[in-house]
Amino acid sequence: MRPPCVVVMGVSGTGKSTVGRLLADRLGSPFADADDLHPPANIAKMSAGVALTDEDRGPWLGAVGRWLHDRMVEKTGGVIACSALKRSYRDILRTAAPEVFFVHLTAQREELIERMTGRRGHYMPASLVDSQLRTLEPLDAAERGVVLHTDRAPEVLAENAAALLHIG
Repeated sequence: MRPPCVVVMGVSGTGKSTVGRLLADRLGSPFADADDLHPPANIAKMSAGVALTDEDRGPWLGAVGRWLHDRMVEKTGGVIACSALKRSYRDILRTAAPEVFFVHLTAQREELIERMTGRRGHYMPASLVDSQLRTLEPLDAAERGVVLHTDRAPEVLAENAAALLHIG
């Protein structure tokens, strides 16, 4: 069985990067954080508390899709932490890597605000949580993936995701 390409998705503060790293370790696959693929203009906007537009996200989603596609071609699989808030964004990623699996992490708004307020060294301010929650389109039945609530430890979430991928 070929190693999977996985997007750990959700709004900021859900623990995408933490769970994604743990899942990648468990799968023996490369990990990337889509935050590292944002162009400087996007980072500047978010740092200033300005929500990104679909136009802003286009080149970034293209870069995320290329990363997934490359892992698929290399047959290494891979895990990337990426918000992937809208179905249209996930469609871009599926075009690049048709068999991608989405792990959608969810949490209550208050928990997200608390996590983001306590986070250091990240450009995304807690003030953008509400914008992301309004933008979020949950996975639908036609999308390969699972929804996991972050009321469990990141290690447990990664283990659950791996088991659902029939790897763990």
